[in-house]
Amino acid sequence: MASTSSETPSSPGWKFDVFLSFRGEDTRHGFTDNLYEAFISKGIEAFRDNEKLQLGQEIASELIQAIEKSQYAIVVFSEKYADSRWCLDELVEIVECKKNKGLKEVVPVFYHVDPSDVRNQTGPFEKDFDEHQRNDRIDREKIQKWKDAMREVGHLKGEHILPHQT
Repeated sequence: MASTSSETPSSPGWKFDVFLSFRGEDTRHGFTDNLYEAFISKGIEAFRDNEKLQLGQEIASELIQAIEKSQYAIVVFSEKYADSRWCLDELVEIVECKKNKGLKEVVPVFYHVDPSDVRNQTGPFEKDFDEHQRNDRIDREKIQKWKDAMREVGHLKGEHILPHQT
C-alpha cells in the first residue's frame, strides 16, 4: 500500500521520493515488494499501486498525482509489462512528467527481459503490441505513444536483472 504521509521527502512539492511502475502479475510478490520494503526501511518514501487501484480501465487520477509528486520513477520492465494497458498509460505519464513536470530521473529495471526488446518492442513485447493493434477500441495514436515511451525509457541506462540473479 502506498505511503500517504503529508510530509515532503526532500523538497517542497514532492510527496514521494520514488514512484514504482511495474506489472503486478510478474513482480509484485517478489522483486517489487522487496524493492519497496528496502526503500521504506531506509526512510525513502515510495509509491506503488495496490491491486484495488486497477479496477477501472483508465489510469487512475491517484496514480497520475503520485507520478507528478514523485522525484524519481523506477520502471520495472518484465515479460508482461506491455500486456497491461494500465502499465503503458503509466509509462507515458512518467515520460511526460520527466519532460514537462519536474520528474528528476527515470530508471529502468529490465527484469528478465532484454533491454533491446523494450526499445524495439520485440521478444515478449511484440505479441502484446500486435494484440493492441488488433483491438479496435484502442486508438492508434495511443499505441504509438506507448511505443515511443517504451523506446525512450528503454534507451536509458538502467539495471538488467537476469533470471539467475534473483
